[in-house]
Amino acid sequence: MARHVVDGAVLACTFGTTPSTLGVLPKDRAWSTTPAATILDHVPNTNIRPFGMCISLANPQVASATSAASGVLTPQPCIPCTASPWTPGVPANTLGGAPILNDTSILACNWGGVITVTDAGQQTAKVP
Repeated sequence: MARHVVDGAVLACTFGTTPSTLGVLPKDRAWSTTPAATILDHVPNTNIRPFGMCISLANPQVASATSAASGVLTPQPCIPCTASPWTPGVPANTLGGAPILNDTSILACNWGGVITVTDAGQQTAKVP
């Protein structure tokens, strides 16, 4: 069974070079003492923090640097570009009107990366 994701959960991006952590603002999100996440927690730099360096050629900065290096892949600092909510979440369970986020949900980055939860940030609360 999937786990409910909370503030501080560990995330990975297929085009990022390092893991990151999820940031969840505390308003109306109490779960024990740690704010709980919903599918709407996808705002770049607020909820989704950088993943070190980006290696996606779909990222204009990486493409430009790679072109300038005669085609040698040249990673650039990750700047998450996550315009859409996490999917699918748990529609049957909501928090503040939005489906809660479980650790099997994924988030798409506009640069082609797929962001996943590698550690939900807690081990006890499970959701369907």
